[in-house]
Amino acid sequence: MRLLRRMMEIQSREGAVTDAALEGLSRELAVPLYRLEGLRSFYPVFTDTPAARPRVQVCRDIVCRMRGGADHCQRVREALADVDGAQVEEVSCIGRCDQAPAALVDETPVSGVPEALREYATGGASPPTHGSVTADGPWPTDPYPEADRHYATLARYLRRDDPKTARDEVVTALKDSGLRGLGGAAFPTGAKWDFTRRAAGEPKYVVCNADESEPGTFKDRDLLSALPHLLIEAMVLGGWVIGAHHGIIYLRHEYHPEGEVLQQAIDAAYRRGVLGDDCLGSGFAFELEIFLSPGGYILGEETALLEALEDRRGEPRNKPPFPTNVGLWDRPTLMNNVETFTAVPTILARGTQWWAAEGRGEHKGLKYVCVSGDVARPGVYCIPWGSSVAEVLERAGGMADGRALKAFSPGGASTNFLPARLAETPVDFDALAEAGSAMGTAALVLIGEGRDMLELGLSQARFFRNESCGKCVPCRIGTEKAVEIVEQGGNGGDTQALLQRLDRTLAKTSICGLGQVALGPLMSVFRQFPDEPAVRALNGETEADHE
Repeated sequence: MRLLRRMMEIQSREGAVTDAALEGLSRELAVPLYRLEGLRSFYPVFTDTPAARPRVQVCRDIVCRMRGGADHCQRVREALADVDGAQVEEVSCIGRCDQAPAALVDETPVSGVPEALREYATGGASPPTHGSVTADGPWPTDPYPEADRHYATLARYLRRDDPKTARDEVVTALKDSGLRGLGGAAFPTGAKWDFTRRAAGEPKYVVCNADESEPGTFKDRDLLSALPHLLIEAMVLGGWVIGAHHGIIYLRHEYHPEGEVLQQAIDAAYRRGVLGDDCLGSGFAFELEIFLSPGGYILGEETALLEALEDRRGEPRNKPPFPTNVGLWDRPTLMNNVETFTAVPTILARGTQWWAAEGRGEHKGLKYVCVSGDVARPGVYCIPWGSSVAEVLERAGGMADGRALKAFSPGGASTNFLPARLAETPVDFDALAEAGSAMGTAALVLIGEGRDMLELGLSQARFFRNESCGKCVPCRIGTEKAVEIVEQGGNGGDTQALLQRLDRTLAKTSICGLGQVALGPLMSVFRQFPDEPAVRALNGETEADHE
């Protein structure tokens, strides 16, 4: 991790990783210049010349597009046209969808209309501080009423007289809870911990994927700053269970404010003896650090993330083998996302029966959901598993501006759009799959009447085109071709059929999940909203065809 960390330090200090800086680093570390250039050209954080100031980076993706308008970035440019040195650019989602339209001004997260962004950029106003609180109350998954009780669950297990039995109990509890990966993959958590524990090879590692970068997704951002003690506790527990002594939190670079809170919590945990060479006096050693991502949505894919940690371009690996057996530095690696990890101490502290009772019917547990779009109160909501989309919408204050619900995307940019008539569908892996979509990252984007569904589907396709790492041809070329077809008004009467063939090709031949789902949301518009004027026009249909 020394190469990317050094390059991040240079970028932060000098505003760019210039050719001269790259050559100096090459000589200092005895690393070939081509390798460093390969890193600089891959990761979006790095620039070869210092950016102008003020630098305003405007989110271009679905929620900010809905809230700010398709011409939002252009209007920001116009608002700053007379500001000397101002640089305005469009960027992919920055994880502030609850504050849409969102932007970064010299790396500081802000939101608002163009005139407000001008004030922030010129120093006429200070950006408001957005606290990390749930949209409708306290954090119900925190089992500790007072801060001095933090890490009590970890202490209880570390001090057990029979460590093997205690470790078995942790794995059994996670299996019984039904907890699955909450970053999108939905793999059973207890099984993953068990597989990594049994995997041969030393040393082992624990990695937290805190790189949520999918449009509509921001729940982990709030969990990082509100419940960092649960993340730290879970990672130490994970290390203790599998036999790892080193943990890494891979944090997306736009989460600077949350990263500061997290680092303070880690420092406090070291002072308290929770981390270090003798965790809570147990003799077990565990070190924990933050690795700041150099950017890119693809880094949310677990093997691409591992490549970055190994100072390579973040391109996904072929699987198998899986990280549980061959992960960081080819060693067994336990990896979960923030929400999954933070659920572990809750389940162990309160018990699997309590966890099961929190769900609805056959569903177990609690789930954090990001709510954004045409909704009255966007934010993070903690709901019982099995709550319906309609119930979540009600919790969020209903639709904004008197709109009626037209459609929703239940789980982020990778999940298919569903029509309003399916709003009674439970927020659950299986139920949403049966409805024709997926849980994904639980990023619920609510869409009101009057929205152009084809335009929104195209927005999602553009995101994946922009964020494709380029490693495999189907994804690199296929996403670009699909966007081009739609933007150019179709391909005659067979546009839908052509896009369907392209979608199947990407799904079957792309290396990772990005390419496999990239066209799914766009194709769902054709299936679910065939009578949209824009869809009919793209297929070469006329009004006479529907008379």
